[in-house]
Amino acid sequence: MSRLEELKPNASVKGILPDRLVNVVNVQWFGSAALELTYKTPTGKVANELLYRHDEPRIEVVQQGQPWSFDGDGALFRLVSEAHRIRLAYLFDPVLAVHTSVVEPLPHQITAVYDAMLLASRSGSSWRTTPVLEKRSWPAFS
Repeated sequence: MSRLEELKPNASVKGILPDRLVNVVNVQWFGSAALELTYKTPTGKVANELLYRHDEPRIEVVQQGQPWSFDGDGALFRLVSEAHRIRLAYLFDPVLAVHTSVVEPLPHQITAVYDAMLLASRSGSSWRTTPVLEKRSWPAFS
């Protein structure tokens, strides 16, 4: 509940329109019990309304903030953005697990895991019967 005296230009008021805030453009008093409120809706339409003392319970002057602000927790923002970066990293580096680990695998180990086993697990077949292993010539096993 706000008093009529609190209605000033550039104030945001709730209760004039249902479920919307309006911005006060002008206030013109008629005695001490009535005023003409000129306001602008969020869509930009300008309208007028006469308000009396018995309308005070339905109106409320609110503190409207900016639609965006930069006063959030910077450490939390950094943590969330890093989590999103890690979550999407596989799109840019398919062997990310190898590059971020302390283990230094040999080239044939990378080929076996990323070319044979993982592709076979995605297709539903056994990694031992995957076409990748059948196409390669393995001189040690010939």
